[in-house]
Amino acid sequence: MNRNTSVVSGVRVAHPDATVEEIEAARAPDASSLLASLRAEPAVEEAYALQTCNRVEAYVVTADPASGRRALDSTPVAGRGASVESGHEESLRHLMRVAAGLESLVLGEDQILGQVRDAYDSAVGADAIGPVLEEAVTKAIRVGERARNETAINEGVVSLGSAAARLADAHLDLSESRALVVGAGEMGSLAAKALDSADVAELVVANRTVEHAEWVRADVDAPGYAVGLDDLASALADADVAVTATGSDDPVVTPAMADAAGETFYVDLAQPRDVSPALDAVADAARYDLDDLEDVTEETRARRERAAAEVETIIDEEFDRLLAQYKRKRADAVIAQMYESAERLKDREVATALSRLEADDELSDAEREVVESLADALVSQLLAAPTRSLREAAERDDWETIATALRLFDPDLDDGELSPLGDALSAPAAAAESEDD
Repeated sequence: MNRNTSVVSGVRVAHPDATVEEIEAARAPDASSLLASLRAEPAVEEAYALQTCNRVEAYVVTADPASGRRALDSTPVAGRGASVESGHEESLRHLMRVAAGLESLVLGEDQILGQVRDAYDSAVGADAIGPVLEEAVTKAIRVGERARNETAINEGVVSLGSAAARLADAHLDLSESRALVVGAGEMGSLAAKALDSADVAELVVANRTVEHAEWVRADVDAPGYAVGLDDLASALADADVAVTATGSDDPVVTPAMADAAGETFYVDLAQPRDVSPALDAVADAARYDLDDLEDVTEETRARRERAAAEVETIIDEEFDRLLAQYKRKRADAVIAQMYESAERLKDREVATALSRLEADDELSDAEREVVESLADALVSQLLAAPTRSLREAAERDDWETIATALRLFDPDLDDGELSPLGDALSAPAAAAESEDD
């Protein structure tokens, strides 16, 4: 199989289209097992998988889109109400958007770029990455780097979670503090990431479902552990700062719990409140809520939204370059096949000519070289114009012309050998047309 004619297919269950429960149901035990299951599919040539607490995404390279869809159907990611399938071009663009932070809960957050890199390293280590995804994922990483180096997409405080971490860091030395995040939903996840980025000494996550708390823990580097809400009182007693973000209708931190916990800095991100206002009467408790944080985020949220437009321009540039790379490689594959056919013909005719010339008198090495050089020059000159035409056809997505050229140089080529070329390169255009409809 010539991978220059292969296509990328993807499927994802991710924020903002999916709930935490839907993402949970789509998860594999780990990215490695998801990669292994994809690679076990006979039609799959390459595979890449990305799992975080907010997304599960799988990508495969196959000879044609239909084979890709069938392979992805074997994963827990596919076939769910919240799952989104993507064809060749949509998959390439989406990977760039993910790495740039445009698909993140917090617009432009930095952690996702490292997660894309880690997933790439895992796929390389599993021998799952080949030339197609190599270019796609490394291009996505380049887009993520450009977005952060050339725009303000990751500057300032944009989420309530990062605002909570900054507020706590202004009152405490987080590098020497133990933090507790209560709640493992979107806001709790953001708070945990923000505290981790602030180099907190220890990070504990408490949640009604401990497994969800463990997923949030898996996305941070700080030492710590996960507990259930039954152990909240003891976790508070060990914490210097507590950030709460549950969906509870009633306060989960009461004055009695706070009094027993001692000196603790509370930041309540929940609505309704997780931390009882009565904590204001507890001498060792300092309580802050949404009213204290909302203004902190507004200015940088607007700045990042303006930067997002600049990032979209970067994505457009790099996306066009990536497609051009694929097209050049596909054209070059056809051109190489054309040259191989011409070389075989040249070698045969040169051998015939030399044998006839040597029938009367043996040729010197210099004379043989003249004949061979003449044949090489003729092949190069005859193929120069077709080579230019084929590259131009590739740029125009005129794969019918390329298929015709292949048949001209190899009349015995059957439709089965040509179909991967046609399917692979007509599929993105067909997908684009259906999206326009």
